Amino acid sequence: MNRTKRWEAICGLVGSLAMMLGGGILGLSVAPEPARADWSSYQQKVQNHAALKSKLAGVSAQLANQILSLDDLTSNQIPAAQQSAIDAQQKAEQADSLVQATNDRLEAARKDRADLEAKIRQTGLDYDDAKAGVAQMARKSFHGSETSQIMDVVTKSSSTQDFVDKMQSDAAVTRSEANTANDAANTLNSSMNRKQRLDAIEEQISTLKAKADQQQAVAQQAVAAAQAKQDHLQALRDQGTAARKQLESQKAALTTQSAREAADIVATESMIDSLNTGNPGGSADPHAGGAQQISNGGGSRPAQNSRPNPPRNNGGGGNSGRGNGGGASGMNYAVPGSCPSGSGFCYGHSTGYDSRVGGNAYPARQCTLWAYIRRSQLALPVGSYMGNGADWANTARGLGYLVNNTPHVGAAMVFARGQRVTRWNANWTYGHVAVVERVNSDGSVLISEGGTGFASFPTYETVYGAGNYQYVHY
Repeated sequence: MNRTKRWEAICGLVGSLAMMLGGGILGLSVAPEPARADWSSYQQKVQNHAALKSKLAGVSAQLANQILSLDDLTSNQIPAAQQSAIDAQQKAEQADSLVQATNDRLEAARKDRADLEAKIRQTGLDYDDAKAGVAQMARKSFHGSETSQIMDVVTKSSSTQDFVDKMQSDAAVTRSEANTANDAANTLNSSMNRKQRLDAIEEQISTLKAKADQQQAVAQQAVAAAQAKQDHLQALRDQGTAARKQLESQKAALTTQSAREAADIVATESMIDSLNTGNPGGSADPHAGGAQQISNGGGSRPAQNSRPNPPRNNGGGGNSGRGNGGGASGMNYAVPGSCPSGSGFCYGHSTGYDSRVGGNAYPARQCTLWAYIRRSQLALPVGSYMGNGADWANTARGLGYLVNNTPHVGAAMVFARGQRVTRWNANWTYGHVAVVERVNSDGSVLISEGGTGFASFPTYETVYGAGNYQYVHY
């Protein structure tokens, strides 16, 4: 007896420990990974804020707060509002989709009712469609027409004889058409008179109509909420534009290099956000390089347009640097450049631009499309068929661009397939391409970039180890 109690106590203790351990292990396994990512992101933001604040040491409190406020607006408030707007838009689209689906079902039910009412007008309310249908099958079966198909549908029989055997019902039913049809209808449990069917359809229509009305009200609320979120986001962006302009007018008051650089970085980030073209949405891979959709005969480039070569400025740049593969003439290309948008020939070489396509060969919201758009904005040469993100350097060399490992504002920064960017790797199939917006004093570069999974188009981040990447200049 004591031994039994002792074993029960031990088993109970083991069970309790197992539950505790199981709960602990389960807790660890279920703990969402995004929570860690969010914490890491939060810590990074705290560090960035502290670093920015340290660079503003000695700056007047009013101006420092102005810079810090603009940074908070661009780095925190606007991204949060952007994500909130995306979520609200998706909810509105889902609600609208539900309304559409319910309305489609409602329309189908109304069509069923109209069809049935037409049949009632033709052959009466008491006409039994199920028996008539089976009778027709029976007639065909006994005449041997379409035997295999029809028998399989009705009774899973594979031959006329098998069908006849099943229809005879213990040999008690005669093989007359009426009796065979009645037996089949009862066996298949498919007999429902037209009045019952009409009542059932009316009930379905009533239910679907109420459901559609309710969903429509929810959808309208979701649309209104999405618009409010979008308005809030736009208000923050307008606020950022105003703050950036005010900061630009007060930069002269910054006396240290670190403070000027901090202000420049914050202003540049705000400027990049102001270029956002909207169109929220994303894919599973936020950093996809973007396969270029080439439709001109299997991917070969068309003949390039020839345009007059604009005057060159040989004040700097030169042909120095690794990777130069086209003998491009040097220039001092302080952004913006001097290559008109849509140029087929510029700085002594073909740009690769095709006037028949422009930038339409690049997929929407992808990094390749943004690089094309941004280079065009900066009056720097860019082609219509540069390829996937990782291909831009080699394509550019072949056309005569200067390509090396030295970053410069406006250069297309090329990431090889799988190459590390910041906390992520470039797509293993397509690579990645971005545009250099600023070269910082510590050697890092601030880039603007596209990608279907980013909340905004474009977005920005700071990349270190700039010499590890290739740059397409001009």
